[in-house]
Amino acid sequence: MNDQTLKKKAASGFAYRFAERVLARGISFVLQLILARLLMPEEYGLVALVTVLITICDVFVTYGFGNALVANKNSDSLDFSTCFYFCIALSALLYLIVFTSAPVVAKFYNNPLLTPVIRVMGLRIPLAAVNSVQHAYVSKHLRFKKFFYATLIGTVVSGVIAVVMAYMGYGVWALVEQYLGNSLIDTVCLWFIVGWRPTREFSFERLKAIYSYGWKILAVGLIDTVYSRLRSLLIGKMYSSQDLAYYNRGYSFPSFGMRLIEPTVNSVLFPTLANCNDNQAQMRHITRRVLQVSTYLISPILIGLIVTAEPLVKVLLTEKWLPCVVYLQIGCAANLFRCPQFINNCVIKASGRSGLLLKLDILKKGIGLLILIASARMGVIWIAWSLVLVYFISMMINIVPNYEILQYGHLEQFKDILVNLAPAVLMGVCVYPIGLLGLPDLLTLVLQIVAGAAVYLGLSVITKNESYHFALSYTKRNVIPKLRGRKG
Repeated sequence: MNDQTLKKKAASGFAYRFAERVLARGISFVLQLILARLLMPEEYGLVALVTVLITICDVFVTYGFGNALVANKNSDSLDFSTCFYFCIALSALLYLIVFTSAPVVAKFYNNPLLTPVIRVMGLRIPLAAVNSVQHAYVSKHLRFKKFFYATLIGTVVSGVIAVVMAYMGYGVWALVEQYLGNSLIDTVCLWFIVGWRPTREFSFERLKAIYSYGWKILAVGLIDTVYSRLRSLLIGKMYSSQDLAYYNRGYSFPSFGMRLIEPTVNSVLFPTLANCNDNQAQMRHITRRVLQVSTYLISPILIGLIVTAEPLVKVLLTEKWLPCVVYLQIGCAANLFRCPQFINNCVIKASGRSGLLLKLDILKKGIGLLILIASARMGVIWIAWSLVLVYFISMMINIVPNYEILQYGHLEQFKDILVNLAPAVLMGVCVYPIGLLGLPDLLTLVLQIVAGAAVYLGLSVITKNESYHFALSYTKRNVIPKLRGRKG
């Protein structure tokens, strides 16, 4: 694949993946707002706790092995089929463990309802096994348009059913349906849309090669997932399910923005860099462009959420959720450091240094665990603030090896980040006084959003922001002609 073709596929893949994330997460976010009005914080806290446990199990079938298929330029039908059957067998074993241990977990958290909820939500594990190989196939061939339709259908159908169930008084089971139903529909849709099918072949030799690369990525994913969910587990045990609900609900707002960017970048940047990992100049150019565009998109969202947090929560969730405002603002501050972190992770992973990635992750999580332990008994608010410090330290550590890999170190990356962060902060300063006027919450929110968008875009034009002009030119060259062609 030549340089020009690779750049076109990467740009197209990023556009489709980002569009999929925007629509799917946007629809899901709206549905969550409706559910939050119909359900109580305690019910959200219960499902949030179970989601953490299932997500940890998911790591064993969704991390590592699929990445190994993408990283290997010569992966063929035998590799994909071998990985598929292995993941299915592993997921069956994991679900058996989850099913039998559910009463023990329920007793530990002193909530009998956890037993049936865990057993039903655990069915996601075998679905994730099928889905992981489908995702690897699409990523390997840079066919991200396939994700667009499957994700959209799953999000809409499962979300509408959940809202109806919540309205009819099913409580926590409405959230369970949304979680499991989304995964089921997404997997079934991809099964037909992607068109890939496992063949009747299996190779222990191929499995050994997949495992030799994948176990390190798996270990990194497991450490990262357990560590990132440890805060929720601690809050659920040491404090109340209501505290956990406020913490998770507040953090869901900045997570919404990051879930638009992070999966898009990871699924597109990793295979793109893996295809040119013998060309340092090309890797550097692609990485720099992705960092610039990603921070350009995410910075105004996070800064805007910090400024508009209180009227936003009042309008969208009602006043019963006001305690989550402070967690929303802290979560936004933490996620400002998240984007450079996962982009630099992709570079290390694509360069084939999975061992280095594991060592760095152990270092970061070791530091983070010490910070978490120090803050755990000081209150939920301090647990939230500790994440800001952890993300900053992790970002600094992740950049270090990429000076050697790409000659793209701290100073160069900070310059590219600040070019977009500075106007976003200035936008926040301009928008904040609107909240002091004492206007109705909805009017305040609308004025802040409109003013913020106008200021940020205006600054982009005045400063001739590189990321703004890149996004604008790409839209004119690729998106608008396609839309006109469809209308014609």
